[in-house]
Amino acid sequence: MLSFVLRRTAAGVVLLFVISVLSYLLLSIPDNDVGRQLLGNRAAQDLVDAKNAELGLDRPVLAQYADWLSHALRGDFGTSWFTGEDVLQSITTRLPVTLSLMVGVTLVSAVLSLLFGVWAGVRRGPIDRFVQILGVVGYALPGFLVTLVIVVVFAVKLGWFPAIGYIGFTESPSGWLSTVTLPIASLSVAAVAGVSQQVRGAVIDVLRQDYVRTLRARGLPPGRILFRHVLRNAAAPPLTVLGLQFVGMLGGAVLVEQIFGLPGIGSMTVTYTTRGDIPMIMAIVLFTVVGVIAINLLVDVLIGWLNPKARVS
Repeated sequence: MLSFVLRRTAAGVVLLFVISVLSYLLLSIPDNDVGRQLLGNRAAQDLVDAKNAELGLDRPVLAQYADWLSHALRGDFGTSWFTGEDVLQSITTRLPVTLSLMVGVTLVSAVLSLLFGVWAGVRRGPIDRFVQILGVVGYALPGFLVTLVIVVVFAVKLGWFPAIGYIGFTESPSGWLSTVTLPIASLSVAAVAGVSQQVRGAVIDVLRQDYVRTLRARGLPPGRILFRHVLRNAAAPPLTVLGLQFVGMLGGAVLVEQIFGLPGIGSMTVTYTTRGDIPMIMAIVLFTVVGVIAINLLVDVLIGWLNPKARVS
């Protein structure tokens, strides 16, 4: 297992380097006159050229990337071209907001998907069909529509939760919970719909295995068979999908943070991408890829721990 983790980590480092190169090249393709954007349309051309030279934009793209990479390896991601903010400080300030959403959605999705999926896979019959219908409907509904309905019902009509805004956990745990409940609920609908179907299918497949029938013939309690044998062997597909859902939530976080007015990475990405702020965008890309690599590695390790047959020596 240790060699597997080391190999995956090394592959992740290579992937991170490749994505950083491609991202920098793609961001440099548009002919954005950053100096002109900063100084205004009426600024003299020599001042604009001086500003671009100050930012290093007069050099070849690969030279610009090499300079960025050398600083990034030392933990220096520079400052925003447009706001002058320290890039690392800006991201670390906003990162807890997005992580609150993603971790919350992952926990809610895991618990509800396990309950619904196991319930449908074990009971079958009308309960199974009911859970399948809920899954199809939840997955088919557009995310923006689900979010708007949740806001109108629980924030506007009932007034149970605030419609916009964010309160840090350190400021007020109860206030933090009230501000992230609706965003987490809106992101969890599709996640629960997708993962619960994977849990259901995996549980049904394992229950049909010969060794499960042998365990039943030996008189083992159904609960012991389910929790000690069935769920462990059925864990791989749901965990894989849950990991993919976690990565996909980054896209959903953009919409949700915009609607609920949350100062997270998602809304930050939209703002700085439209401006073409390369130092800020590259740092966001870097943190995102590191998160994706870490989640995929964690999922593989969990699958190997739960199911010995899936372990890689």
